[in-house]
Amino acid sequence: MSNIRSVLVTGATGQQGGAVVRALIARGHRVRAISRKPDSDGAKRLAAAGVEVVAGNLDDGASVVKAASGVDTMFLMGNSYEAGVEAETRQGILAADAAKAAGIGHLIYSSVGDADKKTGIPHFDSKYLVERHIAGLGIPYTISAPVAFMENTVAPWAIDGLRQGVYAAALPPARVLQQITIDDIGAFVAALAERREQVFGKRFDIAGDELPGEQQAKTLSEVLGRPLRYQELPIAAIRQQSEDTALMFEWFDRTGYDADIAALRRDFPEVGWHRYAGWAKGFDWSVVDKAAG
Repeated sequence: MSNIRSVLVTGATGQQGGAVVRALIARGHRVRAISRKPDSDGAKRLAAAGVEVVAGNLDDGASVVKAASGVDTMFLMGNSYEAGVEAETRQGILAADAAKAAGIGHLIYSSVGDADKKTGIPHFDSKYLVERHIAGLGIPYTISAPVAFMENTVAPWAIDGLRQGVYAAALPPARVLQQITIDDIGAFVAALAERREQVFGKRFDIAGDELPGEQQAKTLSEVLGRPLRYQELPIAAIRQQSEDTALMFEWFDRTGYDADIAALRRDFPEVGWHRYAGWAKGFDWSVVDKAAG
């Protein structure tokens, strides 16, 4: 490959960051990961895969500057569920400033679909504040803004339901929701890193499919070979757990994501965008049975 990049990846031991690492390595790029715990099992797995793991964290700007030295691209993401929305914004701004100080040639920031549309959802707004800050830094940047993850189907809160023959979500059965698999997010970020100047200053809402919950349940029934029914969860039950999540599901029902899936497939064919059924057929569903034990 003529345009091999050296990329610093944040969140590399997590779901989305891990997908970015895999995609970059698969396409021959050099990857460096910043980790708060470089001796952790997750960091060791990265190192075994050929990733250069360096110590640092997003609350320490100096450590990010050090980690970013000598690389030409940086993938930056936050985690509001782990850090909280205020900390996510603070860390994102600090890390973006560090990227500028280190002379990064291309900052790719992972936001969320429609964060720029004044949704009023706290963990959307926290990411948009980082987006705005990055846009004002005067450095080359691109925003990757994924919609809901297909992998939420097998999130810890959903596994028990699947075992009991239920796919549940706080949306009406026929309400369409755009989704994307983390592998497509990783492949898209790799494409952005490769395209570089072609995508500077651009923001992309990214999705691979859109379908209602009742269709998801039908697809899962076919793939798993067991009957599953869709169950709509009351929004009040979600609100008892998280106001932020409740606001998001209300927005899903009222407005929802609006990524241009046809344009993405046309303009970024190398991503190999997955439909939900394709993702489900390729997923290792043994996790559902393992959970029962």
